[in-house]
Amino acid sequence: MDLRTPPPDLYGRPRADTFFRFLTAFGDRYSPALGGPLLRRNPRRPLGRPAPALHLVVTARRAVAADAVELTLADSSGGLLPAWQPGAHLGLTLPSGRQRHYSLCGDPADRSAYRIAVRRLPDGGGGSVEIHDSVHPGTRLTVRRPRNGFAFCAEPAVLLLAGGIGVTPLLPMAREAQRHGLDWQLVHAGRSADTLPFAAELRALDPRRVHLRTDEEHGAPPTGAELLAHAPRGAAVYCCGPAPMLAAVQQALDASPAASLHFERFGAAPVIGGEPFTVRLGTDGPELAVPADRSALDVLREVRPGLAYSCKQGFCGTCEVRLLAGTPDHRDRRLTPDQRAAGALLPCVSRAAGGETLVLDV
Repeated sequence: MDLRTPPPDLYGRPRADTFFRFLTAFGDRYSPALGGPLLRRNPRRPLGRPAPALHLVVTARRAVAADAVELTLADSSGGLLPAWQPGAHLGLTLPSGRQRHYSLCGDPADRSAYRIAVRRLPDGGGGSVEIHDSVHPGTRLTVRRPRNGFAFCAEPAVLLLAGGIGVTPLLPMAREAQRHGLDWQLVHAGRSADTLPFAAELRALDPRRVHLRTDEEHGAPPTGAELLAHAPRGAAVYCCGPAPMLAAVQQALDASPAASLHFERFGAAPVIGGEPFTVRLGTDGPELAVPADRSALDVLREVRPGLAYSCKQGFCGTCEVRLLAGTPDHRDRRLTPDQRAAGALLPCVSRAAGGETLVLDV
């Protein structure tokens, strides 16, 4: 093969095609220019500053279920709040300093206030108990602006599946679906009728599309097939609830009328493909064994109970620690390549290769 003789052009003439000759010349000059000093990003330049936090006041509080309260937060001066979309959540710094994330359950069209609902979990990490016991009208809170990891795409046919307090991100989705005339259905499952928040508000949207399903009435939690039986043909399913509910829906999806599944978890997902490894607290600190089925964060909190955390799913960044040595397996959805290269690590989801030791500045 003669690599020096160009192939004929599009018309069979023994010369290079004029257009591709021009395109090649342009690429030869343009590509190197992208790495030039005027266009190349300076790695020493810090990333853009994050948006400033909001300082909001609790203007109302009401019970929405037997063990759940709703908080309304607003700007103390009456200003409009940043816009948000269904599925978004707020990051709250509580009076104790704890940081927690809660889904917005109000109407995105109302920018005068944010609404969240919190179920009391006596055996949880303390955030819900603090809200129930200590956060009342007049309490001022520092709030991160809305972020969305569970975006609603407003497909023509939609099935919304909520387990207990998991209805909070789905309530705005139901409003949006009704507003746009979508073919939607919502199933809200829980232990008993008094534990289902916002039942009246959901029914007010369209009682024919809302199905309340309690274990008390049926004698057992619903199966995945039972939940998905409400799906319109080709529907997109949005599901938020406890881990057993999500697992049941995932297993039954292929045999259902639904076409796709979007979901958000209450807490940490089970560790998949994990191997045991070791973390060391500082260069000379104690070493802790992390089993294959547990997170480094859970193990660290046994000896450092004050270690901050929130989502336990690798997207909020609250539990970030500095890696001093070791090769990490980053599994988060938050850190940039530059942050990882600088030693940032989220121990709620990230791990190390089996047998390795991660030295953490904790």
